[in-house]
Amino acid sequence: MLKLAETEMTKTLRARPQLGLGIRLVGREEEELLLEVVRSKQLFRYSYGLPPAEQGRMTATLEREICEKMGVRHALAVTSGTAALEVALAALEVGPGDEVILPAWSWVSCFTAIVRLGALPVLAEIDETFCLAPGEITRLRTPRTKAVLVVHYQGVAADMDPLLEEARQARLPILEDCAQAAGASYHGRRVGSMGAIGIYSFQHQKSMSSGEGGMVVTSDPLLYERAVRLHDLGFLRPYHTTLIEPQLDPFCGAQYRMNELTGAVALAQLRKLDGIRAHCRRLSGRILATIGSLPGLEFRRIPDPQGDSGIEIYLRLATPEQARAFRQELDARNINCTKTTGTYCHYAQGYCISRATYLPAASPFRHFAEWPAKGYRAEDFPRTEELIRRFVSLPVGILYTDEDADYMAESIVEVHRRLSV
Repeated sequence: MLKLAETEMTKTLRARPQLGLGIRLVGREEEELLLEVVRSKQLFRYSYGLPPAEQGRMTATLEREICEKMGVRHALAVTSGTAALEVALAALEVGPGDEVILPAWSWVSCFTAIVRLGALPVLAEIDETFCLAPGEITRLRTPRTKAVLVVHYQGVAADMDPLLEEARQARLPILEDCAQAAGASYHGRRVGSMGAIGIYSFQHQKSMSSGEGGMVVTSDPLLYERAVRLHDLGFLRPYHTTLIEPQLDPFCGAQYRMNELTGAVALAQLRKLDGIRAHCRRLSGRILATIGSLPGLEFRRIPDPQGDSGIEIYLRLATPEQARAFRQELDARNINCTKTTGTYCHYAQGYCISRATYLPAASPFRHFAEWPAKGYRAEDFPRTEELIRRFVSLPVGILYTDEDADYMAESIVEVHRRLSV
């Protein structure tokens, strides 16, 4: 690989910008709402002795504002994005013997939440959007398929129209995982509002962050009631009966309730979300205006460019070797150029390779005579493998400046020239 000359490094090197989105904006607004909770001494959202309308001031307000912003009827605050996935899957009545289709390229929780409910994760190919490829639902569905998990990857909505139609024809509900794409949209519809149910994550790397925390959203009152009961030991407390008419008897649930302190931070962050997206979209557009026509570079396909969050730009090179060299050159110039999520191929990870669960009898993989079985090997995903080995990721943080964006674009142009891509 060509190395930067020492004189060129001295002349062009710029300080590496700080990564991060909502977590970098934690400040006065979060502090004021937290102090309000502390002074009230009501840290638990279901405060005894208060009428339903006065319970959970932060969490209930967060839920209402999520509904307004995302275009859904019901929202439920939970402890994490992973908890939200488990609650949403269980609300869809996913359980032992069922199958759930999900993209092979996604975060660990997408896989393990399905396994924890006793169901079998069925891995699918991604396409140039880095999201679930249309056609995979039809290819992979069986009589045991209970749901489809669509992951909106890193700020960009999946190509939902063909996926929704495919799921409709298969009579399967879609669960939208919006953990990495809060606020993104698809032809005017916010992610999370198009499927049967959706989830968001407020973990520290996400666009809006309360350190941990999550949200389940739906416009179906029965799914909402199931989710509420599942997240709160089977209860449907008086606050929720002001929103829906109960349809179910109590049942055994888990405990994934968000507390008021977490809700306060998440509420302040939600109110900053549109500003974060606008900043990142503007800077991404500034970079793409310079590099968009460089020959030999391909870009991630964005089904609705107007709905992109702008938090990460993806370049694809002709070969894995070119991509590796490109990343090394950019890194030498203090350009952040590796993906900021833990997203990877499930079939390459230890929990899938071992197929182990907390108890062997609980494993949905136990009926496979040989392992790895077909559908859990790298060779079963040629399209995904070809895509993931050729890309360079360029995160755009909330603290990035116009000068940072211009330096990134100029550096990409120079590296492109030097490597003769």
